[in-house]
Amino acid sequence: MNRTAIAALAALPALASPAAAELELSFYMGVQNVQDSSISGTLPGGAPTGGNVDWKGNPFDAPFYYGGRAMWWLDNDLGFGIEGTHTKAYMDTGDAAALGLARFELSDGHNIITANVMKRWPGAFSGHDNFMPYIGGGLGVAIPHVDAQVTGGSVRTYDYEYTGIALRGIAGMKYAINEDWALFGEYQFTWSDNDITVDPDPAVAGQTPGKLSTDITTHAVNFGVSYSF
Repeated sequence: MNRTAIAALAALPALASPAAAELELSFYMGVQNVQDSSISGTLPGGAPTGGNVDWKGNPFDAPFYYGGRAMWWLDNDLGFGIEGTHTKAYMDTGDAAALGLARFELSDGHNIITANVMKRWPGAFSGHDNFMPYIGGGLGVAIPHVDAQVTGGSVRTYDYEYTGIALRGIAGMKYAINEDWALFGEYQFTWSDNDITVDPDPAVAGQTPGKLSTDITTHAVNFGVSYSF
């Protein structure tokens, strides 16, 4: 067998092996709040409404704020994956009353689901290889659970709705416990464009649904654990 054949045979395992990659699953909780925003639209029946809204995040009220993601990391330390976050947004009761609402909450989840791209930097800190910074972003959708009721109305809107596009930004630091497990802390924001439907009263003949539009921006400091394999 000549040297060329030997070299070709030696190269076969490398050609057959896929590029080094790693699947990382992460779960987190944290402290989350919501920026004030403006809201506009109509109540059921068509009456116009609108104004500035003070939102609360209440991350430690049940159901708690939490999130999780799955990332497929390539050997160039770029990652691609999906993330879901159970953010929350409670409208101030005074602001709700001024809009003609007895209640308005996205509290069973202002759920944000995005496809993410991330970048990490192993060995960024000389002599502290357990620490690794990362950043990322995502594009996806908002699927909140709308809990709303018009002042004096008998009907309560209480259902999941697809309300618009969503964006996510992430910057964090991971600490490796071993080759599989790690802890992390991160800052994260989400932004979403929401067109929300408020159900009409079926007892009122011909009443049209209400339509409310608002941007919702959340800020969070997350702490979590990840497992890689």
